[in-house]
Amino acid sequence: MAIRPLAPLTWQLARLSTASEAPASTDWIPAHVPGAVQLDWAAARGLPDHNYGQNVRAYDGLEDFFWLYRTTVPAVKLAAGERLVLTGGGIDYHADFRVAGQTVLTHTGLCTPFELDLTDAPAGSPLEILIHPAPKRQALPADRSQAAHVTKPAVSYGWDWHPRLITLGLCADIRCEVRPAAHLRHVDFSYQLAGDFSSAQITVTAETNIPSAFTWKLRDPEGNVVIESATPTDTLAAPRLWWTHDHGEPALYTLEVTLTAPGADTHTRRVGFRSVRLVMHEGAWGQPAGFPKSRSTPPITLELNGRRIFARGTNWVAPEIFTGVITADTYRPLLELARDAHMNLLRCWGGAQVSKEIFFDQCDALGLLVWQEFPLACNYYPDTPSYLADLDRESRAIIRRVRQHPSLGFWCGGNELFNAWSGMDDQSHPLRLLNRNCFELDRDSPFIPTAPIGGMGHGDYRFRDETGRDIFQIFQGSANTAYSEFGCPGPSPVAYLKTFIPEAELWPVRPGTSWETHHAFNAWDMEPTSWLCTAIIEHYFGPATSLEQLVARGEWLQCEGYKSVYEEARRQAPRCSMALNWCYNEPWPSAANNSIINYPALPKPAYYSVQAACRPLLASARIPKFQWNAHELFSAELWLLNDHPAAQTGGELIATLEHDGQLTELVRWNFSGLAPQQSVAGPSVRMVLPDTPCGEFTLVLSVTGHREWNSSYRLSLKPARRPVPVSTATMNA
Repeated sequence: MAIRPLAPLTWQLARLSTASEAPASTDWIPAHVPGAVQLDWAAARGLPDHNYGQNVRAYDGLEDFFWLYRTTVPAVKLAAGERLVLTGGGIDYHADFRVAGQTVLTHTGLCTPFELDLTDAPAGSPLEILIHPAPKRQALPADRSQAAHVTKPAVSYGWDWHPRLITLGLCADIRCEVRPAAHLRHVDFSYQLAGDFSSAQITVTAETNIPSAFTWKLRDPEGNVVIESATPTDTLAAPRLWWTHDHGEPALYTLEVTLTAPGADTHTRRVGFRSVRLVMHEGAWGQPAGFPKSRSTPPITLELNGRRIFARGTNWVAPEIFTGVITADTYRPLLELARDAHMNLLRCWGGAQVSKEIFFDQCDALGLLVWQEFPLACNYYPDTPSYLADLDRESRAIIRRVRQHPSLGFWCGGNELFNAWSGMDDQSHPLRLLNRNCFELDRDSPFIPTAPIGGMGHGDYRFRDETGRDIFQIFQGSANTAYSEFGCPGPSPVAYLKTFIPEAELWPVRPGTSWETHHAFNAWDMEPTSWLCTAIIEHYFGPATSLEQLVARGEWLQCEGYKSVYEEARRQAPRCSMALNWCYNEPWPSAANNSIINYPALPKPAYYSVQAACRPLLASARIPKFQWNAHELFSAELWLLNDHPAAQTGGELIATLEHDGQLTELVRWNFSGLAPQQSVAGPSVRMVLPDTPCGEFTLVLSVTGHREWNSSYRLSLKPARRPVPVSTATMNA
């Protein structure tokens, strides 16, 4: 007999000023679980939609109250040995559990599961969960630093793309269930692949409430039983390996574990076989040269099943402000868009919550690797016993849950911790603790302490920097082992902007309005007009005369900017092995941002440019800059970028320059066959640019017989300066 879930509990919620306050009968409001106290309060009190205009400010301060959830212990008939248990996946953030007025459990953390045995509680007894106010370090500014002593993700304390809205509540599934006398508490699936991947030695571990024997089966991707065993260890010959979708099949097996006690529990899950390593890039051991010598640039090249792969991907952030409303349908369109953009790696950023189980299930099935960070970001996290105890408990829960997914690529301590604004280093106790826990609980998955580390790059996040270099020049002058964050901001489409910015504020755009609330202005101190970056747009095109014109220009820069970085990073292989833009998606409507997906799952024009730049095979051009002058000598290097695991036949690439409807053929390049995962440099092209009033030209690359490799680059062209006409009257004066 399996664990038997009961009907969902019915919850109510009351807001309290103190922990001991007794709510009046009129204080109770309906509560949705999983959810958040802010959403329930807004529904009951008629607060406006937090996504619209500046309404998010109506939610300020709700995190500073106590919140009391209540329900009753359900009436259920139990057989001999059965237990009634309340179970859940975590709490946002700290709570006391009460049964019939008595505190029976205290719990902290979003990722650590909890259990409360209710077998002996009389049916109908009050069951309460008291949520404490959000933790905040006092006497600090209202920003992420207030979360630097807890494992609560810092993003809700405010970021340059996320509003300050500090969530609280029952954010994970909570249910009552009847457990049989013998039941499975936790099942672990681990394996050791042979060096040549010819076999896998499998170990299945079952944690039970009482000592119990178990049997297990393993079914192949077609459902055929390939192992049936009554011992914890067995060997699978010729396992089908799990690959990212661009390198092979993400093969998934099914594990079935059953206790042998009468009427006992069964557990089923999908599993896969893969080997992931982080290795040194070619030539890395030669740098730095000479002795005495520090460590070389840390390894960051991904090796999957013995094959080095280039990681084309993105930075995954929170898909919703409120974790409790996330479902499989939240993740599915976003992850399918990532796969369809030819991405193979998602960096799950440490400032946000660790995703739910269904996220990893979908990554397993779609063939997407996950770089998973722990909930540390841009803060100095302390060495205090209380913080380390919380981090130890939360990190162990995260590792135990995620480690069995074949999509797990590697672990990372957190985001930007080895920086002046964080001040941590290799000797910081939180990072030593995380490294230890990863080694003890998931030895074969790689671990890095933070991103970036030596050799890796974070930034730039603008189309043009303060020295006047554009994004083409910035990254062509870089030589990083990985571009784990880089950005190019762009505005949201006009139709989308009209859904959350009041009509009276739409034009002209200006700070102090909903544009600023939704991060178009004063979001990042390096660029005051970020993330709309009006000053940069005006530098290239002059003042805009309409919202439509401003948005079109900003989209143009973002599309070509992102395309240029992804392709340049691939040209820098094998030293460079990774290109991940900042960022992929958003948790609420943004007026302008570095993202390529608008909330909730709406691709911006830049998404399609990134999709083109991440094709495993494409014709590419290294172009020195974005904006050119009439009569200037244009030049570009031609390339074939190839991350495909199979060899390719040769062909012909034709480069053409297009302007004002006219086509000028520049060169025909006959290239020989391409070796697997081998990019090739070709000839350069040059042409004196015409003087045209249209303000742009396009470089078009066409590959005979391979239209799917074709590329184009839309560039800015400034007309020649013409003398100002002088009137006869002026000449005679």
